[in-house]
Amino acid sequence: MKITFLGTGTSIGVPQIGCQCEVCTSGDPRDRRLRASALFEATDVRGNGGTRILLDCGPDFREQMLRIGMREPLDAVLITHEHYDHVGGIDDLRPFTFERTLPLYADAYTCEHLRQRLPYCLINHSYPGIPQLELKEIREGSRMQIGSLTVTAIGVMHGKLPILGYRIGDVAYLTDMTELSPASLPLLQGIRLLIIGALRHTPHLTHQTVEHAISSSRSLGNIPTYLIHMSHQVGLHAVEEQKLPPGIHYAYDGLVIDLQP
Repeated sequence: MKITFLGTGTSIGVPQIGCQCEVCTSGDPRDRRLRASALFEATDVRGNGGTRILLDCGPDFREQMLRIGMREPLDAVLITHEHYDHVGGIDDLRPFTFERTLPLYADAYTCEHLRQRLPYCLINHSYPGIPQLELKEIREGSRMQIGSLTVTAIGVMHGKLPILGYRIGDVAYLTDMTELSPASLPLLQGIRLLIIGALRHTPHLTHQTVEHAISSSRSLGNIPTYLIHMSHQVGLHAVEEQKLPPGIHYAYDGLVIDLQP
């Protein structure tokens, strides 16, 4: 399975508009972070075709697709929650729906908010030019087979808001998390890679700090871990990466991981 980090930044991205800090003015491309999103790809057992799943579809989605030269179809979009930095690019999914309807998986709360915000995209009687999308309501513990990939919805808390993370094969993607639902722990047994949100070093009401994310990773075992959803307050990638414990890394936009069977 191949994982491409399309965006690894927080809701306002990095650089932050108007900011002149050393991170926002850095020339290192690893310090330029679009809103958090990832692409999971897997070939079938015969090496033909493949399955492609998008994790969240934020306002930078169009630029992210152009950056990687994406031409292949998407099989599904997994939405973690309804905040704009995770759903603001849904209208731009239309090129991926010219030939078939694209399913969007989300919990009931998110589905309702998406119907309110994007009624022209999510109606029973569509018209030419709009993205052809199908909302599929799921809940914590839901298990789906999407092409060759098995996906399980993982319940996490985003401050006081219950949202979803996802297990895709042996990889867990847990963004915007403050804590895991106790019922989710058994669903994470046996994962080989953890992708987890780490906003900054100082406390925040609705996000883990870097240190909290490291602790969460260790609580699940000695699992290779990549941190995402960072703000400019994390610091320079080249400097901060050297401070992390073994097996834990800051992800960056454009990073590709090829996870072998």
